Amino acid sequence: MEHLNQRELKVLLSKANLSKKEFAKMVGISQQSVNNWGSSKNVPYWVKSYLQNYIKLKQYEDIREKIEELGIFNQI
Repeated sequence: MEHLNQRELKVLLSKANLSKKEFAKMVGISQQSVNNWGSSKNVPYWVKSYLQNYIKLKQYEDIREKIEELGIFNQI
């Protein structure tokens, strides 16, 4: 498994529009643990796929919202 470095974690959190504090709360860990990742500890293997999937989900939700705003679902 490929581990993220601190910079890559920061980029993925930014794309997800999440702070370290928000991410820690979301996954049920301490903010201090997330702060330590990439400096004194490796980023856990699951974080990269978790954030990538979260970003994709948000994109799909945004698309669905736009489609609903346009009333396309009502026409089907």
